[in-house]
Amino acid sequence: MDDKNGQVVAGGNGEGNRLDQLNRPTDVLIDKDTDSLIICDGSNQRVVQWSRRSGTTQGEILIDNIACAGLAMDDQRYLYISDYKKHEVRRYQIGDKNETLVAGGNGKGDDLNQLNFPTYIFVDQQQAVYVSDSNNHRIMKWNKGAKEGIVVVGGQGEGNALTQLSNPQGLFVDTLGTIYVADTENNRAMRWSKGAKQGTVIVGGNGEGKGANQFKTPIGLSFDRHGKLYVVDGGLFGNKRVQRFSIE
Repeated sequence: MDDKNGQVVAGGNGEGNRLDQLNRPTDVLIDKDTDSLIICDGSNQRVVQWSRRSGTTQGEILIDNIACAGLAMDDQRYLYISDYKKHEVRRYQIGDKNETLVAGGNGKGDDLNQLNFPTYIFVDQQQAVYVSDSNNHRIMKWNKGAKEGIVVVGGQGEGNALTQLSNPQGLFVDTLGTIYVADTENNRAMRWSKGAKQGTVIVGGNGEGKGANQFKTPIGLSFDRHGKLYVVDGGLFGNKRVQRFSIE
């Protein structure tokens, strides 16, 4: 399908907090069971669900009063949401008000039981939660039921060495435990093998710019089933594009 035009499937009615509007959405996932989109409606501080069926004109609020940045869903349909104001990640069962703290929740800080502005998250098949702990310039892994996390990437202060990150955001972990990170302020995407003390730059790292091998504040990344890497190249002042890469 070579369709160059996108189709609005949620929002598109200006910035606002009505049920047919969004305000600075930051993350989205597809819930196949209900054929709907679950959206982190950032500036409205809520998580909303929009059916993908044609004729849908508004969403419904799943969770309110949450400063959400990132979303993830595990195999059992638990929903995980990062809260950048409370510096925590919670797990929810959709349709149930019960929630469980799974990372952070001990105030802002850089101890192993704390986070500082968590953004994007990834949940593996063991229900371990990986968190882009953005203002601590590290990726944390919280095993299921753990009271504190493990630093798996970065944590060496802010910088652009191969052992460091600068405000990481987008995050993906493959079945081998390899971690892929959008290293936002360093304008690069990195790969860290499981247990590695340093990462490798897979794309970017060539300064800030508009070139095919450059980024300007990349914030998200994802893989398709053919192993192609997609990078969302553009925070608030970024390049406003999504780039696709073939990597080894």
